[in-house]
Parts: sequence; structure tokens; C-alpha cells
Amino acid sequence: MLSVSESAASDRASLLASLAAAVGERQIVSGDNLGRYNNDWTGDHRGLALAVVRARGIEDVAATIRWCHTHGVPLVPQGGHTGLVAGGTPTASGNEVVLSLELMNKVREIDPVNGVAIVEAGCVLADLKEAVDKAGAYFPLSIGSQGSCQIGGAISTNAGGINVVRYGMTRALVMGLEVVLPDGQVYRDLRGLHKNNTGYDLKQMFIGAEGTLGVVTAAAVKIVPKPTQVETLFLATSSTPAVIELFRRIRTDSGDLISGFELMGAPSIELVCATEPNIRNPLSAIYPAYAIVELSASGGPAIKPWLDTYLATLMEEGLVLDGVIAQNQAQVAEIWALREGIVESQARFGAYLRTDISTAISAVARFIERGTEAVEALVPGARCLPYGHVGDGNLHFNVIRPMNMTPEEFAPLIHKIEDELFTIVDEFGGSISAEHGIGLAKRHAFEARLEDVPRRLMQTLKQTLDPRNIMNPGRILS
Repeated sequence: MLSVSESAASDRASLLASLAAAVGERQIVSGDNLGRYNNDWTGDHRGLALAVVRARGIEDVAATIRWCHTHGVPLVPQGGHTGLVAGGTPTASGNEVVLSLELMNKVREIDPVNGVAIVEAGCVLADLKEAVDKAGAYFPLSIGSQGSCQIGGAISTNAGGINVVRYGMTRALVMGLEVVLPDGQVYRDLRGLHKNNTGYDLKQMFIGAEGTLGVVTAAAVKIVPKPTQVETLFLATSSTPAVIELFRRIRTDSGDLISGFELMGAPSIELVCATEPNIRNPLSAIYPAYAIVELSASGGPAIKPWLDTYLATLMEEGLVLDGVIAQNQAQVAEIWALREGIVESQARFGAYLRTDISTAISAVARFIERGTEAVEALVPGARCLPYGHVGDGNLHFNVIRPMNMTPEEFAPLIHKIEDELFTIVDEFGGSISAEHGIGLAKRHAFEARLEDVPRRLMQTLKQTLDPRNIMNPGRILS
């Protein structure tokens, strides 16, 4: 008689043999080779896959999903491992098949006249942007992980980024999708029409669904004329409310030119400059709050002469205390390094709280004040690092340990701080996830706030499309 462990091993081997027969032996990764497929890039979320299928085309995707549907095996679609909420990471159960689309990475078509690009889900965002750029156009989705993240993952999480203030979330850039449904059938509409008012907009079901309703295999995405002018500014102000007022002024006075607006406080700038040797503050003094502003245009009159005069006016009025306009690409990179370096500098202090909240733009400054007070009361000495895309109300209110506390002492307090901040988000009528999604990490907080009607609608949609609950089960909803 086989032992329990021997029986489990036999069942596993049988399943893997069946899967290999369905999709092809060379597509399967298992055993000691699973490595990076079991983890996300942060290292916070680790699991164990039954196996990984590296799909080479939509036929492989459909075959894998049909096999999972037939055998009742959970499937986890996985992109570039850059998610922050464990949406694409297998659990530790060892019974989930990971479906990787990294080999489906072609840009099939770029049409600048129609403003459409057709791209496979495994294409890395930076590669798509480069291909579109070479074709004389611009794909405006821009996020810190664009060198690793994949288009399918960006669509499935409705990624945000620095250009939302002008171009919207990923949802606004998707014109059509190709999706394999939970029973292996294919929904396909890659016509890339700018106007189509025939019935339900089915593609919207899958954007931001985190792979729980189907697997995105290709997309028609919107591309726009390439900006011929881009001006990047690093501006210092007297306070966070002054940054919000600065945003209001620039958005009003520049019209459609504003494409990015980021907030950073003095603690974030000081931390980055102290811990990252290759990053420096281009201003000679430390100020309470800063903004990175990006203005861009495709053709038209020159921005720079107007911008020089306008910045001088803002400084004369006292709204801007100091600032620089990047004179070349090297200076642009230096300015954005201040923003992008925050993530790395925080990680140097061990486990820390990452949040991704949103409020009304007008409430951002009040939320920062209220949140900072709450964190200080809960964990005296904890260092609050609020920063983010405040041009669309999205704030990353992160917290690192006090200097007199070890990482091990701080780790158990992280969830308590998060709960307190989420309660304040509720008071402000905001969202606990502005751009990162729900996944496993935020599911309980999300479900605790989900009202009956939207809960019922979501559950009905999930059960209708995925009655066997094989598609990324446990992500978003229990």
C-alpha cells in the first residue's frame, strides 16, 4: 500500500503527464526549475506551483485552460512578476498551474494613421513603447516597472502610472482584446475601432479582472502622435497643500499640455539622496514638499518660452519657492530618478508598509496630514513617506520603521498601520487600491468594504463565466 506522501506524488506525476500530453512536453516547467515563477519581484509573496506552462501561442493557452477546466485544476495567469498584491503568484498549496505568456511577445501591427497597435500579451511594455516610437507614434502607458511588466498583466490589473492625468488608466488605452475564456473558447475583437456602439462593451469585463474571468492573449491598444516637445520640471513648495494648489494652477493655465504631476515630501527626497549614492537633489536647499511636472505637446507653438515666463510668475507669487527645468535628457533622468529611487531606498530598511490609495485630488493634502498623525500615534517614530500621482488623486502612503526599532519588531505592526490608514481612506470616501489591484494581499480588506449589490454582480459574473472556479481562484473575491 502506498503511503499518503507516495500517493500524492503519484497523483502529481499523473497530472503532470496528462498536462504534458495536452499542451506538449516542451511547454512544461516543473520540479526544481520553477524558481522565479513561484515568487513576485518584492519577495513578499512566495508560493509553489504544480507546474508552469510557457505558452507559445493562443492554441497553447486554450489547451491549458481546457485541461484545467476538465480536471478542476486552478490556473494562475502570470505576466512579468511585477505585481504588488500576489495576483499572479501561486499559493503555497502546490496545486495551481501557472500559465506564463512571456513567449507570446510579438508586436503584430502598428498603424499610426488609425492610432492602433496590435500586441501579444507577453510583450514587455518597454518593448512595445520602443516599437511604437520607431513607427513615429507614442504609447502613453508609463510605469516604473515597464522594463519588466507585460501588456497582458498591465491590462489585467488596469495599471496606472505617471501619465494617467492626461491619458487615463490602461482601461482608457485598450480598444479591443483577444481573450481565452475559462472553458477554452476564444473571445476576439482586435478591430481597433475608435467608435463601436453595438451592445455591451465586453472587453471591459476583462480589464482589471486580474485573470479571474479569462486570460488576455492579445490587445488592440491606442497609440497617439509622438510628443515633439517634452518639458520636465522639479519644483519646491512650502507645503503639501501648496503642491495641490500648484497642480490646480498648472492644469488650468497649461490646458492640455500637462501629462504628469507627481508629489514627494521632504522625507522621501532626503531618504533617497541619503541611501542612493547616484541620486542627488538638483536644488541646493531642502523644502517641505516637491512636485515633478511634465508638460508635452505634439507640434504647435514652442512650450519653453511660455514655460520660462510662467515659472518666473509662480516664483514671484511665492507658490513655487525654487525649481529647475530640465535642459537635456540627462537632467530629465536625474529628476525622475528621485521619484523612482524611493522604492529602492525604502526596501533598505527591511519590511515596510506599501499602500496604493486614492482620494479626491482636493483631499490629498488633508489625508496626508491625518494619516501622518495616526501613524505617529500608533507607532511613535515611524517614518511616513507619502508620494505619488496626485494629479489623479493616487497616493502611495508608505511607512518605514523607526530608527530605534528592528525590522523584526516593526513587521507585526505593519498590518495595524495599514488597517488604520484604510479606515481613514474610508472616512475620506477613497479607495484602498488605486492602481495595483486586489489579488490575494488586499482581498480581505476589499471584501470587508464591498456592498451587497456590487458583490452580487461580481459573484454572478464570476460564476457565469467560470462556474468551476479555476481562473485565479481566491484573487479579488473569496
